[in-house]
Amino acid sequence: MGPYSILIYLSVAIILSYLFDIIARATKIPSVLMLLLTGIALKQAVDYTDTPIELPRVMLQLLGIVGLIMIVLEESLNLKISPEKGPLIRRSFAAALIMLLVQALAIAWLLQLYLGVSFQSCLLNAVPLAVISSAVAIPSVSNLGGEQQEFIVYESTFSDILGIMFFNFVAQDNFAQGVSVLTFSRDLLAIVVVSVLSTIALAYLLDRIRLHVKFFLVLAFLILIYSLAKKLHLSSLLVVLVFGLTVKNADLFLRGRLRQWLKPERLQEELHQLKSITAESAFLIRTFFFLLFGFSITLTNVLNLSLLVQGALIVAVLTLIRYFYLRYVARTSLVPEVFIAPKGLITILLFYSIPNKHLIGEVSENILFVVILLTGVLMLIGLQLPSKQPAEIGEY
Repeated sequence: MGPYSILIYLSVAIILSYLFDIIARATKIPSVLMLLLTGIALKQAVDYTDTPIELPRVMLQLLGIVGLIMIVLEESLNLKISPEKGPLIRRSFAAALIMLLVQALAIAWLLQLYLGVSFQSCLLNAVPLAVISSAVAIPSVSNLGGEQQEFIVYESTFSDILGIMFFNFVAQDNFAQGVSVLTFSRDLLAIVVVSVLSTIALAYLLDRIRLHVKFFLVLAFLILIYSLAKKLHLSSLLVVLVFGLTVKNADLFLRGRLRQWLKPERLQEELHQLKSITAESAFLIRTFFFLLFGFSITLTNVLNLSLLVQGALIVAVLTLIRYFYLRYVARTSLVPEVFIAPKGLITILLFYSIPNKHLIGEVSENILFVVILLTGVLMLIGLQLPSKQPAEIGEY
């Protein structure tokens, strides 16, 4: 395949993704689902013409990692923190934490009951299925508005971060031992310190560098810090979140001497362009990631009754737990919140991070695709229903 052919295909993919975003706003069909299905269709076309194309898994992993960084950074740059939003933030954090733990434990118990392997292996395979994908949820609720949209943005972002932290905790060799808790606490403290120091350094670069290319320089440093922290098995997504929140809410976080070093008003001047570049980069990477993931799926493997039943059972358990939490614990509105818990980029990334010794043959990429597809369909249904605001909870 020549270079011009490759450029044509890449350009068509970007144009299609843009059109999918327009269609998604009009129909509320998640653009991610359209990208996945397009990738599957391309795979079928390639198989039909007997054209051998192999996609190395590392390509998906690289796109997924950078995409996750860009998406979390994009959304953290849009989150304005104020005292009146304290209850909303606490409520969304509690929802993300409690549902992540309960859903992961429930799916792990089902896997162990069905497959009879170690509980640690089952839990490692269950965590990716319990995490809400902010890469899918956040763009899909852009037209929702109000506190419901903010709740989903905060919840999905917290779910990503907490999911990675919980995954790293379960993946430790000394899991279920007392030393594991101490190791996790030490790592959490370390990443908080790294996040604060990195944010100061990155904000200083953003403020002081006067070159026209400084934004990608800052992004390169951010990805470097993220990757180094990840190599140390730290929950490095927290670095991205703290940096984005600090730049967006500089007046709130920069106090005393920091306010003199890092001028909040100058950071606000740079914020618009940083948000624009981050959003464009996230869009581009998300496009190719989901197209390639769809391309990696073999349709004949997915169209298996046993596989579809297993995927439907997992989604039913996840949805039932979400319903009970929102209805009886959080006592918040159910529509569309109960339907919006999609799986996507973070699910795939965590699955690819499972150590070989903990991989379970029955839990494969095909199961992930079925769960991603079904949760996407549920989200589509939820977005079509008339929403109920929290003030109307008494009707329930």
